Amino acid sequence: MAGARPSLTKPLEHFREYLRLLARLQIDPRLRAKLDPSDVVQETLLKAHERRDQFRGQSDAELAGWLRQILANQLAEALRSFRRQQRDVDLEKSLESALEESSARIQRWLSLDQAGPGQQALRNEQLLQLGEALAELPDDQRTVVEMRHLQGYAVARISEEMARTTPSVTGLLRRGMKKLRELLKD
Repeated sequence: MAGARPSLTKPLEHFREYLRLLARLQIDPRLRAKLDPSDVVQETLLKAHERRDQFRGQSDAELAGWLRQILANQLAEALRSFRRQQRDVDLEKSLESALEESSARIQRWLSLDQAGPGQQALRNEQLLQLGEALAELPDDQRTVVEMRHLQGYAVARISEEMARTTPSVTGLLRRGMKKLRELLKD
């Protein structure tokens, strides 16, 4: 194929659960009834596929970063449609920054050193596995685990936001973490 670049990275579909995790972390829970993270991720992957020739990176980490930028733009576009206002560059930059922060928080949570390319490749693979494992948890367990460990919310705040008792949230968190550990062992 003329002009085709060698495939040095994973297929875009491999990043779906990772992107969905990031989208869930950025969409206000009050908007989730109107804005489904899966829809935003689907649009992100479609845009990325359409613009694949614009990707200039050589690694999965660079591909993940490129996909995060597209996701930030898609989230900003979706939020603008709800607000019916002109383009808000500050909103896009804010979302992109928030996505980078969420991604960094997830990487810290996995707590690997960035000693070299091998460590970085392992970290990227673990991020993808984490996204896939979280997708397998029941919705309430996944939400509690994300809010507590990836967004840093206190159990009391999670209880308030989910309109559940503290013991209920604690139980969801315990069961979610147990299941997540099992899924990540495999």
